[in-house]
Amino acid sequence: MARIQIPLDALTSRLNLGSRFEGVRSQSVSTRFANLKPISEFLDLKRLSKPENFSVAQGRINYNLAYFSSNYIAVAIMLSIYSLLTNLTLLFDILFVCIGLFGIRKLDGRDLELGFARATSSQLYTGLFVIAVPLFIWANPISSALWLVGATGVSILGHASFMEKPIDTAFSEEAV
Repeated sequence: MARIQIPLDALTSRLNLGSRFEGVRSQSVSTRFANLKPISEFLDLKRLSKPENFSVAQGRINYNLAYFSSNYIAVAIMLSIYSLLTNLTLLFDILFVCIGLFGIRKLDGRDLELGFARATSSQLYTGLFVIAVPLFIWANPISSALWLVGATGVSILGHASFMEKPIDTAFSEEAV
């Protein structure tokens, strides 16, 4: 049976995704958030308008994703925090696993000795796994992840497509 090869480059080249994320990898977190635009500029209601057609919307999206990229990352982080705060079972499970792994690593390979029992680190990892995996499945992380993808996509792409470019940018594009 022949494998189906999907040319991802052909799909992503139109949106310019490869070059868009190169600068993100090379910047530190402090530099990244130093580029945050003011909230008054990010939520300027005077610059909101419906794009006339798809090409105008695509131009706005390309410009705004580059210009407000730090703000969009902050929006995605805030939506992630909101998602965890509304799914307390998932938050508890993540904290349970992190604290459990930290506690097992603090033993440095020694056995955990309680007054009545002794448990090896292998038994502790197994116990953590046996408790955390069913709790993780019950917490329904797939719905939280899909909600997060949808809410982030609608928020960011909606803002990017409805926010007009600054006037000076429009004039500089016409001169070329």
